Amino acid sequence: MRAAVVAAPHPTHTYKMLLKREFWEHKGGFFWAPLVAGGILLLLTLMGVGAGEVLLRKVPDHATINVEGGSFQVNGLDLARLTEKISPDELREFGGAIDASLYMAATWPFVVLAFVVFFYCLGSLYDDRKDRSVLFWKSLPISDRDTVLSKVLSATLMAPVIAAIAAIATVFGSMLIYSLVVLLHGGNPYTLLWVPASPLKVCAHLLASIPVYALWALPTVGWLMLCSSWAKSKPFLWALIIPIFAGIFVGWFDLMHAFDLDTAWFWKNIVARSLTSIVPGAWFDVANIGEVSVDGPQAIHSVINLRTMYSVLLTPQLWIGAVAGAAMLYGAIRMRRWRDDG
Repeated sequence: MRAAVVAAPHPTHTYKMLLKREFWEHKGGFFWAPLVAGGILLLLTLMGVGAGEVLLRKVPDHATINVEGGSFQVNGLDLARLTEKISPDELREFGGAIDASLYMAATWPFVVLAFVVFFYCLGSLYDDRKDRSVLFWKSLPISDRDTVLSKVLSATLMAPVIAAIAAIATVFGSMLIYSLVVLLHGGNPYTLLWVPASPLKVCAHLLASIPVYALWALPTVGWLMLCSSWAKSKPFLWALIIPIFAGIFVGWFDLMHAFDLDTAWFWKNIVARSLTSIVPGAWFDVANIGEVSVDGPQAIHSVINLRTMYSVLLTPQLWIGAVAGAAMLYGAIRMRRWRDDG
């Protein structure tokens, strides 16, 4: 009888399995950490609302706030009357302020993302050697390339997507809290909040920023994983010491003057890119913001938009950094092939 021929697993199945492995092994950082960060923000917002309500009840009955077209009393605040007195321009400005607060709320899961990705990349290859599990994984029909690339995808795509989902949940949780406050004071949340504000646009921008983040983060991801692949101990110290001391050495001997550049260029484009590119929004200083056509809170949409984000894709800083990150990842793959010491 002829032996049955077993087909090799499709590459997509291999990466799917590897990504599942990374998710379940680091579920606390990838999944729970951004959700907890968003939950803490919502809890603090509720506590702030509660404290504000208590203080509002203590305001004297005769206290008033003047707005264009009239005034209203603070105690027993009727937001329905306030809405009637607000002009369309003022309502748009108020919507811009709400959007700015939503962006601020969304930063909480993304701040956690930066720490999660940093320490995940730093331990991604070192921990396998430390606990000797690298020997088990090398016994499987999975190449070093696939293993390393699955960790790169986990850091640059899977983790940011989960953080973005947590940020979106935080955005809508914040809107629900704001709506509750409006309802408690006799207002219409749809008219006062959901129409002038743009929560869907905010969420769309969060998701749209992921490809830019993935490419911009490659220098730091590559450097940290390279350190993780060759450091025999304390990869955290090696990852920090080498670029920082390189910056000190370059500044001490003014080596950048040979290229008509100053030391600050080296610190910004080499040291900072190798350590901080995983911070969401770190690419903002090279983005083409263009002319801000409006003033006030509504100007946030002139600064944060798809054109601004994707203008980064046309900058040499992004692509040079991406190539450097890819080169370091290639080094990490080569290093993993023979460095299996604990």
